[in-house]
Amino acid sequence: MGATYAPGAASPGLSEAEDEDDDFAWAVRDERGAVLWSSPALDERALEVTEDAGAYTVVVLASLEEVDDATKALLTPLFVGVAGVPILVGGVTWVVVTGALAPVERIRREVEEITAERLDRRVREPVARDEIQRLAATMNRMLTRLEDSRERQQRFVADASHELRSPLAGIRQAAEVARSHPGALPEGELAEAVLEESGRMERLVEQLLLLTRTGGADARELRDVDVDDLALTEVRRLRRAGLAVDSSGVGAGRVRGDATALAQVVRNLADNAARHAASSVVIAVRSGGRGVELVVEDDGAGVPESERERVFERFVRLDEARDRDAGGSGLGLAIVKEIVTAHGGTVEVTASVLGGARFVVHLPLS
Repeated sequence: MGATYAPGAASPGLSEAEDEDDDFAWAVRDERGAVLWSSPALDERALEVTEDAGAYTVVVLASLEEVDDATKALLTPLFVGVAGVPILVGGVTWVVVTGALAPVERIRREVEEITAERLDRRVREPVARDEIQRLAATMNRMLTRLEDSRERQQRFVADASHELRSPLAGIRQAAEVARSHPGALPEGELAEAVLEESGRMERLVEQLLLLTRTGGADARELRDVDVDDLALTEVRRLRRAGLAVDSSGVGAGRVRGDATALAQVVRNLADNAARHAASSVVIAVRSGGRGVELVVEDDGAGVPESERERVFERFVRLDEARDRDAGGSGLGLAIVKEIVTAHGGTVEVTASVLGGARFVVHLPLS
């Protein structure tokens, strides 16, 4: 088997430098645990914790002194690094986020300076096509809508004030004449004037209130509505007033909507046709694949092509004197457009084959 060396004896073939290496030691043990060969630096106490693995067991021991020294040398840099990295990352994040949000802060300050009296102002839009530019563009579009809404509101208040002033002025004038010149007015004429003007004012107020409620259809009020039934109701009403009405074109037509509001649409179109008709009115209802079409025509003077969009604006009367005498307020067609639009439909006016105006309402099926 060869010579056996005592513990601590150097093995044959090792150089003197290897034998004097205190950071490395080794030993070879037999199956009984006896040390056959070992390096001079071997500490036999370390062998007590080893287990035999077979006929011969090789035990190699290495010093951890260098590892400990390296670990101690790294402790300070690691401590400084662990503590400093969050501070560095936080600082960089603050700088980057502050720079990125600077345009948003600028937009916020500009918007804060815009008041109700300065809705014509707009925020500056960045040149870069990014989220900030889209935010600024969206803000400007919102300001445009607000400005348009304010202008419409101001016009509405001014027009409504003017319209309400007219019947009040008529009542006041009749009362002043009756007080200043007793007997100048025939008996009962003052009462008739008051009743007529107050009736005009009441209808105007009702239409104004209705107009404020037509911005949208309440889902709770939606149900199946037979447009042909609404049309036939108006046909009977106009006929009782002595007007010739052709209803041969009224066919079945059902939509989903607010029955009260849609009835107001048919009523306003029928009243408009009756006011302007020379002798007859045509009312028709047709159902198609995409919706229901309501048509109301008259044989009056018609609507000039240049005015066909304007007639749906509030307080617009093409023949103001005749409309006042007939009780018109200039709100009927505006109400029609508001209600139809709220139901997802459209309304337009063209020339009728009868010679007058032809109003066509398209309502979707749902």
